Amino acid sequence: MIETVWPYLALMPLAAGVFPSLEKRFQWRVFHVLPPIVWTYLFVTALAVAGVWTATPEIQGAQRALTGQLLPALLFLLMVTCDLRAILAVGPRVLAVFVCAMFSILVAIVLTYLLFRSLLPAEGWKMLAALSATWTGGSANLVAVKQVIGLSESALPAVLLADALCYSVWVLVLFSTGALAPVFNRWTRADQNGREYPQLAPVASAGPADAGNVLLWLGLAMLVGLGAGRIAAMMPTSTMLTQTSWTVLFSTVAGLVVARTPLARIPGPASTGAALLALLVAVLASQSNFRGLASAPLFILCAFVTMLLHIGLLAMLARMFRFDMFLCGISSLAQIGGVASAPVLAATYSPVLVPIAILLAMLGLILGTGMGLFMASVLSALAPAGAA
Repeated sequence: MIETVWPYLALMPLAAGVFPSLEKRFQWRVFHVLPPIVWTYLFVTALAVAGVWTATPEIQGAQRALTGQLLPALLFLLMVTCDLRAILAVGPRVLAVFVCAMFSILVAIVLTYLLFRSLLPAEGWKMLAALSATWTGGSANLVAVKQVIGLSESALPAVLLADALCYSVWVLVLFSTGALAPVFNRWTRADQNGREYPQLAPVASAGPADAGNVLLWLGLAMLVGLGAGRIAAMMPTSTMLTQTSWTVLFSTVAGLVVARTPLARIPGPASTGAALLALLVAVLASQSNFRGLASAPLFILCAFVTMLLHIGLLAMLARMFRFDMFLCGISSLAQIGGVASAPVLAATYSPVLVPIAILLAMLGLILGTGMGLFMASVLSALAPAGAA
């Protein structure tokens, strides 16, 4: 059992690299069903649940540090390969998908409460309102709504556990179903020729990357991430605009600026970003913890029912408005997963979609508290007498 930080740090890049290496070396068919990043997520999650390492303060600190440093560096590298002008050209349709995803989440929560309100405790409506805040925004929105509506501390763990479990399952599903996009798009009658975002294309580099290029981009990305964090620490914060949000914003802007300079033509940002992406997924999976599952089975069931209703409603809206699968998946995870995971999913679909994921995640963070308070008013009105 690993209890110190260096064995843990050695294991993460090893776990992140094994499946991409196997795919490149052997081209096994299994990787056409589940891509290497999914196998990495499953493998590291299994190691975490099996207790290969103990979540000591030292290891938890390393996990926080890795996530905090890798995310802005990764986003910078991904932005370098993107064309902002092309992304701005698809704004209205992206916003429509985002609104439909949010609408489906809120309607699903109302339907779930109507199904289970006789079984839920008196605070059930508050718990679902808090869940709606984090599923349309993020954890900061959940905390804000909790404080406003007076959700008790004893009810909060069930909400957090349900959120974590549903999020983990949904991330795995979205990572695994990218190959089904053509089938889904035929069903929704979405554009099969890529005209949904016709100009989105990576910035061309001057040739293949070598070791020097990779080290150059890695060092530059880490410096940009550190600089973004330093500037973010000086910015005003709120429940909707946290220091992490500022860091993500600054590193994203830095990457988009560099993308319009000759520096972007130096080989390496794409391959370096792919390596950081795999490592970040491994670190996120290493924090999986399903202890306490038996303490809140009913609310966990409610959360999964909400998730299934959300998926069904969003699929119907996608068919109605001819949305493609990639935008639907990114819009959903931008709200349920937030800025830490939506860009990761977008990068597995196509790096050029990463800015869209960041935009939608930031928009969800802005709207999440308001949506949670709105749902609190709706659910309290539907609550049985004495529960409101």
